[in-house]
This record gives sequence, C-alpha cells and structure tokens, in this order.
Amino acid sequence: MLSVTVLFFMWGFITSLNDILIPYLKGIYSLSHFEANIVQFAFFIAYFVGSLVFYLLSKKGKDTISLYGYKTTLVIGLMTASVACFVFALSAYWKMGFAVFLAALFLLGLGLTFLQIAANPFVALIGNPDTASSRLNLSQAFNSLGTTLGPAIGGYLIFSIFIDKDASSASGVIFPYLFLALLLLLLAVFIGFAKIGVQKEETTETKHQRSIFSYPYVVLGALGIFFYVGAEVSVGSNTVSYLKETMNMSEALASAYLSYYWGGAMIGRFLGSVSLSKLSRTNKLLSMLLLSLAGFLVVFTINYSLHGLSFGSVVFFVFFMLLNFLGFYLGKGIPSRLLAVFAFVNIALIAASMSLSGEVALWSLLAVGLFNSIMWSNVFTLAIEGLEHRTAEASSILIMMILGGAVLPPLQGIAADCIGIRLSFIIPMLSYVYLLFYGVKGCKIGKNKLSD
Repeated sequence: MLSVTVLFFMWGFITSLNDILIPYLKGIYSLSHFEANIVQFAFFIAYFVGSLVFYLLSKKGKDTISLYGYKTTLVIGLMTASVACFVFALSAYWKMGFAVFLAALFLLGLGLTFLQIAANPFVALIGNPDTASSRLNLSQAFNSLGTTLGPAIGGYLIFSIFIDKDASSASGVIFPYLFLALLLLLLAVFIGFAKIGVQKEETTETKHQRSIFSYPYVVLGALGIFFYVGAEVSVGSNTVSYLKETMNMSEALASAYLSYYWGGAMIGRFLGSVSLSKLSRTNKLLSMLLLSLAGFLVVFTINYSLHGLSFGSVVFFVFFMLLNFLGFYLGKGIPSRLLAVFAFVNIALIAASMSLSGEVALWSLLAVGLFNSIMWSNVFTLAIEGLEHRTAEASSILIMMILGGAVLPPLQGIAADCIGIRLSFIIPMLSYVYLLFYGVKGCKIGKNKLSD
C-alpha cells in the first residue's frame, strides 16, 4: 500500500503540471484556447490508446498483469514515464517545437496508463472489499497532494526561477522535467525491489462467460469516468485562463490559486477515506477535523511561502471546507449517495462561477475540487463491484475512459474561443449532471446479473 501510494503522488504531481504548461506554451507559441488545450488531448488520448491495447490483450490473457504481475506492470509504467520526461526536457533544450512536446506528453500518458491500470485494482484487491472505496480514496488523497504541489511548485519554478527572457524559448521546463525523469527512474528501482503480494490476475476463462459490456452498471461507470476526468481536467486546465481574463491575474498568482483547486481534492479525499471506513462515528469526526486542518495548512503554507497568499485572501476556502463536511454528512458513508450529493453541489458551484463575479465566483470555481474528491474512487469501485476475476478486464475499460480528459478540455477551448472563458464552463457542468445520474440510478442498473 505504501509503495503504490508513492506512485499515486507522483502521477498526480506530473498530471497537474499540464495545467501550468497550457498557459506557458500558449504564450510561447501564441496559441488559441483550443490549441493550448491540445496539450491535454495529447496526454489523455494516450490513456485511451494504451488501455484499449491492454483490454484487447487481456481478452487473450496476454496483458502484462496476467503474464508478469502487478509489480512488473508498475515498473514498466514508471520507466516509460521517465523516458517521456527526459524527451520533454530535451525537446525544450533543443527548441524542437510544439509538436515534439505533444509527442513526449503522449508517451508520458502511456507510461501513466500502465500505472493506473495496475494500481487502482491493486488497491481495491489488497483488503476487505467493503472498504475498497476507503483505501482508494486514501491513495487518491496522496495523488491530490501531488496535484496540489504541482501548480504551486511547478508554477514557481517555471514562471519565476527557470523562465527565459526569450519569449520564444521553452527552457523554463528543462530542469523540472529532468528532475522528474530521474525521480521516476528511482521509483522504478524502488518498486522493483518492493515486496508486493498480489502478483497476477486469474486467467482461467469460463466457456460461456457473459460479455463485460452486458453489465450496464459497468458501461455506465465507464461513462462516469469519462465525464468525471473530462470535467476535472477541463476545470483545472482553464482556471488559470479564467483568472487571467476575468480578474487580470498574473500567471504565477493564478497558478497559486489553482493549487487550492487541487488541494481541495486532496482534503476531500482524505476525508472520504475516513468517511467510508469502518471507524466509529466519534473517531470519524475527529479524524476528519484533524485531516482537513492538516490539509489546509499544507496548501496555505506552500502558497504563503512561495506566492505570499495571506489567510485573508483565502478565507473563503474555509467556508467551502465546511460545506464539504456537510456533504459528507448527507452522504452517510454510502458511495453512490455521496457521489450524487457531490455532483449536485458541483453543478451549483459552476453555475455560480459562470453567473457571478469577484471572489465569490473565484472560490466557487476553486471549491469544485473539494467535491471532485471522492468521484473517481467511488465511480471506480461502484463499476467493478462484484466482478471478481474480471476486475482487471473492467479496470482497463474504465482507465480507457480517461479519454474524457482528452476530449472535454479542447471542447471547452472551442467554447471559450466562441462564447468566452466564463460561459465555456457549461462543458464540465453538464458532465456533473451525468455523474448525478450515475450516483442516483446508473450504478444500480444490471447488478442483478452478477448472480447469473
């Protein structure tokens, strides 16, 4: 669990750096909103391609998990991601152009696909099935710690330390991505020597086995992953542009505020891990209070130290943290109910950010991260519930639907070019409407077929 949690942290950090790259490369190459969001397309389309290949191989028992086990699959993913970061740094050093950056991001996405396919079901399988959502929320919380540190530290390094005065140069990303390449390589070695108990998927085939697509809740869950990832990435990718264009913020300061979006997801996932656990009610409440305080202090300290964001300028965030507590209370520790409650709140928050202005609009948009928190883990565990030895097959389909991160951000980019950045957030808002449906109804459709 410790080994895999480190991985969740690393790919969270790397993924959120894309939100910094979008405004950075947009300025260097004079890109439109749509062209800048192609960064996310190149990165997330790799998840679809990699997962599709994995799924087709898993049908014949020739995927890496079936052949070599979870640990080897994780090492392959880390090595691929390390090479991608190295290529990314070299492309900046040799000024190889925007297309090479996109190719490196595609390779990086392929590496992280291996990690996602192996790590998510691994976390679900290593303990009591009743607390699978709790464990996955805990790992996702460390993933969010990475996504929180990514914009704050990455924005500081790229925009303040390593930025080149030559407006046509992308040299600001060289040292950060070289460091990531080395760190991923060291993690591959670490995982290679770690003792991981769950090694291989059961490959025994049932002669008349029902198609995995005949279970509606799995298919609808895959769509849930599509819309969740698409919405999360769309909001993260366009928040800096939103703050620049509606509030005249600098890129460095907007990146600092963006870390509260990802920091909210981190705090919410820690709380979700406790909320869905088997702790007593008193211990749950105490643990949630302490974790929310610790999470806020981490985000606040980083941004105060690097960007000078005082408590007075972020006090609105505390109010939304209290609203997040209320959401967990209404969810009653039931994954489907909690998903529905949080999706409903996000619909309201985005509507507020589109129709209002000033700090209320700013923090309404950033607070979406708090309520994104449990969505991935809850949709994922609801969609693989009861599948037993077919978990890896379903997992590859679910990871394939990270495709949403490739499709929705460019779609929002087109909307931003046509109707403005503020109204373009209608794209993620509609995604949360679907997630509300999945939490209320979709996750239950077809589960009676499990007994067949």
